[in-house]
Amino acid sequence: MKHLSILGSTGSIGTQTLEIVRQNPDEFKVVGLSSNKNINLLLQQIKEFKPKAVAIMDKSKVDDLLNFSSCQVYSGIEGLNKIAALSEADTVVNALVGSVGIEPTYNAVRSKKNIALANKETLVAAGSVIMEEVKKNDVKFMPIDSEHSAIFQCLNGENINEVEKITITCSGGPFKNYSKQQLGNVTVQDALKHPTWSMGSKITIDSATLMNKGLEVIEAHWLYGVDYEKIKIVIHPQSIVHSLVEFVDKSVIAQLGLPDMKIPIQYALSYPNRFKSFQTSLDLAKIKTLEFNEPDFEVFQCLKYAYEAGSIGGTLPAVMNAANEIAVYAFLESKIRFLDIPGLIRKMMDEHNLIKNPSLKEILDMDKEIKEKTRKIIEEEMVVSF
Repeated sequence: MKHLSILGSTGSIGTQTLEIVRQNPDEFKVVGLSSNKNINLLLQQIKEFKPKAVAIMDKSKVDDLLNFSSCQVYSGIEGLNKIAALSEADTVVNALVGSVGIEPTYNAVRSKKNIALANKETLVAAGSVIMEEVKKNDVKFMPIDSEHSAIFQCLNGENINEVEKITITCSGGPFKNYSKQQLGNVTVQDALKHPTWSMGSKITIDSATLMNKGLEVIEAHWLYGVDYEKIKIVIHPQSIVHSLVEFVDKSVIAQLGLPDMKIPIQYALSYPNRFKSFQTSLDLAKIKTLEFNEPDFEVFQCLKYAYEAGSIGGTLPAVMNAANEIAVYAFLESKIRFLDIPGLIRKMMDEHNLIKNPSLKEILDMDKEIKEKTRKIIEEEMVVSF
């Protein structure tokens, strides 16, 4: 039986992870949970799964948790780090959104916990530091993302030196056929209408800008040690082929499945085994058509900036990620327009003084600094009228 600490247990990935725990009660025991501020759902989860300890980011809600639960309660980033390093846990599921997920991952790895990672920012901003610790502490580091789960499965048993190309598929989001001019007029409601996946609001906007794919390119570089020129993106609206790997003999292996996050979540938790799934089976005869197209890097410039940041390395990916995070939330609050997102990212990248081999502290400090700068620009210089 695996003992799990789930960071972000009340979000989309966290709640789906707990569904898998319900379906496999003899395989998993929940020992730690965390939430940002959804105390009502967290209390329900505490009652059902009886964890040893929980954390709530919103410190004002600690007393409410203490009044209605008997488990140990922590708060803030210190609380996340406590849940990530619980002695009772052997596996940490990081389902946090944003750069807040970096430090708990680092502490979990240093505490020799196996990781099931859904938090993109961990590797995007701090890939060099995190992967060094993974090797040093000899822990399993399993991706939850459907695309990275697909790549992992395609590479299983293969020689990474014989890989010619990794192709990450992309639904294209709601604006896959839009021109740059059309993107200038899209609304928050338009951007949140993802055609194939049901996700949280931040990642849904990242999917609409294609930044989501840019982040996955950087993740793939760190997860599999593959150069950026070998990592490609292809638009695949049906979201059935989750990624492909081409080898030097020109053989291509792909992983297919319906767009359902419970499948890669369960694989990350069950590996090296495969548990019976309760999800719907893929019937290709009903799909009928599978399309693949090149992305337009000039229309979707976030994707271009991610390749640039990843290739240059150092603190630049952290800068890009921090600016994107603040810009996305500003767009969700209707403070900026859709195309202001790549504009803000470009500005922050252009103004940055690169640190080539940063420490974790330098990365976290840079993340905080860039977020503050981006917020200031939005508040002082950007006025949106609809």
